Amino acid sequence: MSFKMHRVHVWSGVVVDEPGGVAAKLSLLSHAGANLEYVYTQRSADQSGKGLLCVAPLVGADQHRIAKEAGLCETQEPIVMRLEGDNDAGLASRVKQEWAKAGINLHGACMTVMGSRFVGYVTFDSVHDANEAARILAEVGMDSKHVTASVNGRH
Repeated sequence: MSFKMHRVHVWSGVVVDEPGGVAAKLSLLSHAGANLEYVYTQRSADQSGKGLLCVAPLVGADQHRIAKEAGLCETQEPIVMRLEGDNDAGLASRVKQEWAKAGINLHGACMTVMGSRFVGYVTFDSVHDANEAARILAEVGMDSKHVTASVNGRH
């Protein structure tokens, strides 16, 4: 199995929780040439009428300037990692069990499968946890290759 896991530099900011609140900020980024792969929104539990917008990637001085003008800033925490790779039944369970054994407490995760591939974003509380999770993901991939090879060898 092949996996890729890399850090995503997320920009975030407060949006007005009303129709068009997110769309207005996304429109500014679009006009600046942003080709977003990650868009996350959530209503604020603490501030009535407000929400959170997170986006990535923003590339270059123009996109960074527009993002700042729109009230967004680069977010240092949590650590957001993009994962993609070959899908296998039970993979999410195996990976998350191994992360739990290593004492990694996920901040959040969203994964989806498209055909034989998966893609998703996982957030971690620290760079250390993200690095350890990447190491474990590589080990799970190697174990899956071994299992696949032995199963194929018996047929």
